[in-house]
Amino acid sequence: MQVVDFAALDRAGLNLRAIFDLAQLPAALAADLRQRFDPAGRYRQLILFGHGGTTLWNAMRDEGITSANPIDDFSMLAVDRWFAAELPDHHYRILYPGGNPPGLQMLGQLAGWHHASPFMVGINETWGSWYAYRVLLLADTDLAPTSAQVTPSPCARCAGQPCRPACPAGALPAEGFVLQKCLAYRRLPASACRTTCLARLACPVGSEHRYCAEQIHHSYSISLRDIERYG
Repeated sequence: MQVVDFAALDRAGLNLRAIFDLAQLPAALAADLRQRFDPAGRYRQLILFGHGGTTLWNAMRDEGITSANPIDDFSMLAVDRWFAAELPDHHYRILYPGGNPPGLQMLGQLAGWHHASPFMVGINETWGSWYAYRVLLLADTDLAPTSAQVTPSPCARCAGQPCRPACPAGALPAEGFVLQKCLAYRRLPASACRTTCLARLACPVGSEHRYCAEQIHHSYSISLRDIERYG
């Protein structure tokens, strides 16, 4: 097994990593990856990089990236630099951002990062909902595979579930999530959730890792643009 130093990725805020041997993935997923991205069988591992908390946003700002997709561009730059420094003789292919990657939430479940929340954002005990998937790639590496984090859903024992009454759209009734109510409310010019999510902000899990107002505004502005563009 190769031994590498992840410190540079941690400094960049890419502090979540899941390393899978392709041979150990569910058969259907491994076959899909081979067929679509690696028909020559060049790669042996799938690596998922994520971020939790505020470090990545701050590192991106310090880098001075001002592109249309600054988080994506910074994350890929950080991974490129890390590979060049730690694994210079190895090759990789980025599947995300871009393209048509396998489901990131499904991979998050395999890694043990993801539980479903009432407000439809993944949640876990450590970071709450303040984490995200940033880069997914295939690599010809021989890194030690990571073990899945085995933790219960924090929502299962959240008796009050303050996220539900905090939703001004009434999109989080006890029986589930009403997507159309959420979308319709976010489209309103005076919506309190145009560039944020009040239900998510009301969640107490991992609140110490909550993104800054600028990052929240950035992320929800992108989703609002897509809502208004595609209906």
